[in-house]
Amino acid sequence: MRPTGILFDKDGTLFDFEATYAPACARVVRALAGGDEERAARMAAAVDFDLAAERFRPHSVVIAGCAADLARAWRALMPTAPGAAFERRIDDLFELHTRDTARLFAGAMAALGRLAGGGMRIGLATNDAEANARAHLRAAGLDDLIGFVAGYDSGHGAKPEPGMIHAFARHCGCSSERVVMVGDSLRDMAAARAAGAVAVAVTTGPATAAELAPFADAVIGGLDELAALPLIGLTEATA
Repeated sequence: MRPTGILFDKDGTLFDFEATYAPACARVVRALAGGDEERAARMAAAVDFDLAAERFRPHSVVIAGCAADLARAWRALMPTAPGAAFERRIDDLFELHTRDTARLFAGAMAALGRLAGGGMRIGLATNDAEANARAHLRAAGLDDLIGFVAGYDSGHGAKPEPGMIHAFARHCGCSSERVVMVGDSLRDMAAARAAGAVAVAVTTGPATAAELAPFADAVIGGLDELAALPLIGLTEATA
């Protein structure tokens, strides 16, 4: 059955995660540490981020987590117990420091254009804050192409929960079985499975094809391969 809508993860799928978030994460931990470089290094290590090299380790919570996950990792390193205001500060700092680093993958715009031209509804589901996601989409010129945006704070829960996928299905007026979730992480694949959606993994993030394949209906190397997948159901001419 041909899908009605395709729901994309943001970072590692549409945007180059390392290029976008590594320099920003270095700025964020230093800002939160208040100029204390030793504390900044400890905060970076707590989320598996190499501050000196400005690189994420493969299982960093920053890769697929949300502000609440980062706040939990940093709680013990803060002088006072952080609450909701601390989570908002994390989001605000990442929004500020990714304004000049957000980098869309080459070919992402064309891939989404082909899918939309083939009649697909396009959405975004991210564990980033919704405001940050919308800012990145505007900067990349994708805000008119993507008609649905959900962040961890949009009221649908965070991945790997299925709420974002169910909400997108309602937006499209279809069942979740007619939604394709495209993402680069195991959280994306788990969310798709929990919602009963089709799971397509893309290897443009930290996870490898071998790690993703057991949990995906298809694995692709880049978004330029998506329209040609038989499960997408576009005609050859359209794709």
